[in-house]
Amino acid sequence: MFGSFRKKKEEEPPVYLIAGLGNPGGEYDMTRHNIGFHTIDYIADKHGIKVKKLKFKALFGEGSIAGEKVYLIKPQTYMNLSGDSIVEFARFYKVPPERIIIISDEISLDAGRIRVRKKGSAGGHNGLKSIIYQLRTEDFPRVRIGVGNKHEGSDLKNHVLGRFPKSQIPVMEQAIINAAGAVEEIIANGADSAMNKYNGI
Repeated sequence: MFGSFRKKKEEEPPVYLIAGLGNPGGEYDMTRHNIGFHTIDYIADKHGIKVKKLKFKALFGEGSIAGEKVYLIKPQTYMNLSGDSIVEFARFYKVPPERIIIISDEISLDAGRIRVRKKGSAGGHNGLKSIIYQLRTEDFPRVRIGVGNKHEGSDLKNHVLGRFPKSQIPVMEQAIINAAGAVEEIIANGADSAMNKYNGI
């Protein structure tokens, strides 16, 4: 009897890791670079998951989405070292890259637009660069949330670390809802389905 129980446990699929990228600290709250953090907060609230535990240099919480066990993760390493945290979670829980979903800001998309990808390069995003370097692969799904590009002649760092103007807040609130929906769709029906449903929104 116990042998069959152990076999069943071993056959259970790995968990999903859902990581929103951002920078810790109140001074970064509501900045463009932290839209990944805010999406994790929304997903956590929607699914009754408390993201308050500290492990592997990240705040995290565990719960269930679409019948799958998930860990919601907010790396506390600062953006450029996001991969340090993600790779430790992936190794500890033996999670393959296709079950690691990354949520990040994207300056090449208009504010509020969503783009889902099954894999791909970092596209100049330092958080994604760190994750690709640590995981040694680009083959993980990501949900990119458009935050708009900087004005000509302005500084990129100041742009991504700046806050959204009041006029864009309703647009970004809807973007967070859409990004959360894309994550849920990836888990329930796969990245292709999420791409068909949410890309272009």
